[in-house]
Amino acid sequence: MADLKALADAVIKGDQNTAMEITKAALAEGTAPKSVLDDGLIAGMDVIGARFKKNEVYIPEVLIAARAMKMAMEILEPELAKAGVEPVGRFLIGTVQGDLHDIGKNLVAMMLKGAGFEVIDLGVDVGAEKFVEQVKTAGVHVVGMSALLTTTMPGMEKTLKALRDADVAAKIIVGGAPVTQDYADKIGADGYAPDAASAVDVAKSLVA
Repeated sequence: MADLKALADAVIKGDQNTAMEITKAALAEGTAPKSVLDDGLIAGMDVIGARFKKNEVYIPEVLIAARAMKMAMEILEPELAKAGVEPVGRFLIGTVQGDLHDIGKNLVAMMLKGAGFEVIDLGVDVGAEKFVEQVKTAGVHVVGMSALLTTTMPGMEKTLKALRDADVAAKIIVGGAPVTQDYADKIGADGYAPDAASAVDVAKSLVA
């Protein structure tokens, strides 16, 4: 049988080639796609997430691990679809209007994919209307907004108000360097995450 622990280790090390080889081999042997996802890819990203929170690894290691996971996911996704495996939830993410920062957002998106979410990434400088329109058309469960400047933080409040006015059911998480739990509470967000690994935990708790 394919060694899914070795697959998790390949993700942790960021070894793309090994991750892809084990994924292919596991599927060829008839291992359930969901098992490859849960016991291989997600298990590896969980370890990276936990280490990242404890400052045992840093953003470069996380990005390398996420890239290895992404390459393996490209092989796995068609098989998950065929097997009818549903994502944990659908997550819409974007950096708010006027803000062009995307490293944190990209990290969160990668780690959410690594936790089994389907992620729709709107990119940077996203206006409130675009968030609302996408939430309505894509059947999104959770919306994540990022801001890296104090000057663009009001864009979060504006977007959040627009989403509430549009009466969407999606939960809303905010994050980014200047954002605090107090600010999230003040604008009425459903969740706040200080880092990418925490964002995954918050998202999971909101869709549970």
